[in-house]
Amino acid sequence: MRIRRCKVVYLEPREAVEFDLGTLLKGGNGLIRERRWVALAPHLGEEIEVDAAERELLGMLSPDEWVDSNQVSGEASALKELLKSGLVIGSGKAHIAHRERDEALREVYWHPLAATLHTFTRWQEADAVQAMQDTGTETASELRQVLGAPPVEAMGRGDEGQRIPLPRTARTDFDHLLARRATCRNFDADRPLPYALFAQLIERVFSAQSHVRVSDDTVFLKKTSPSGGGLHPVEAYLIVQNVEGLAPGLYHYHSTTHALEPLPWPEQPLRDLAMQAVAQQDWFANAHVMVLMAPRYDRSFWKYRNHAKAYRAITLEAGHLSQTLYLSATEAGLGAYITCAINEVPLEQVFGLNPISEGALAICGFGWRGEEMVTMELDPAGEVWRIEESS
Repeated sequence: MRIRRCKVVYLEPREAVEFDLGTLLKGGNGLIRERRWVALAPHLGEEIEVDAAERELLGMLSPDEWVDSNQVSGEASALKELLKSGLVIGSGKAHIAHRERDEALREVYWHPLAATLHTFTRWQEADAVQAMQDTGTETASELRQVLGAPPVEAMGRGDEGQRIPLPRTARTDFDHLLARRATCRNFDADRPLPYALFAQLIERVFSAQSHVRVSDDTVFLKKTSPSGGGLHPVEAYLIVQNVEGLAPGLYHYHSTTHALEPLPWPEQPLRDLAMQAVAQQDWFANAHVMVLMAPRYDRSFWKYRNHAKAYRAITLEAGHLSQTLYLSATEAGLGAYITCAINEVPLEQVFGLNPISEGALAICGFGWRGEEMVTMELDPAGEVWRIEESS
């Protein structure tokens, strides 16, 4: 059988520290430190502990050149374990699953560091609200108390006396629009969103406004937000909860035809999926429409192959899209938000996404803002929520 190392793997030395009363009673510091090596391979999506022999064998094998397994020096048990885990790829039928996943990763042209970051920062059952409660960091004052003072809010460089004041200009309608842009955490979930208004926002943010056709199979799009290389790989998957004339459920938005593609209903109730999607942040789960921004990495990496900046360009694009959504929603009298505190794994499952070539990156949402601020929103100037004058 021929073998080779998987395409991408990083080895991380770990140290686990545990308290041991016996060690303390014997005059020690009461701590037991255990060191081990962990392999991080994006095509597997899980951490694999390796021993010294396995670690050395991984370093001996090429990720590209196939060799006969009988020609590999080292412990036979080490090779057996590496083949079983998928860190070493075999040519036999027994290893087809790991081989296909490794081949899929190769075909997308991920930069190795980006692939590792993308894979091992995905959540499955995270509860962001419970995490804040457990650490006592639900409010700004609690954050300060637990974490200490943050870095200064406005950094200065050089001599303060040499600063050159810039003129303030008269505010325009656009300035007022920007001032009213505030993350919404209070939605009026009982008030339906008009169908036409929903369609307007989707078109302004995610629709292709025009295109450039280079050949029958090579097309570059023009949208209202910038995209690296004009590729616009970020797809919009919708969780629709309360839109007039549109059945609640899951949809994919087709950007060149400005149309919705209905998707199968999830196994759990839609509300449960919404809560799971945003890691139990109920103030975001109440949005009339939630939009999963899911990049097609294979489209972006078609041009930027193994590129160190390609993944960063995609995350920038998601930021551009969210700001366009914020301003479009604000202009329409709606509230909007974006959050990257999401459970990627169940979203990938329910929308049928392969995280190697496409995946969940962030969720934005929009809808009618509630009449009361039940959950705190950052609006210090009172542009959205009127500041009551003290008597």
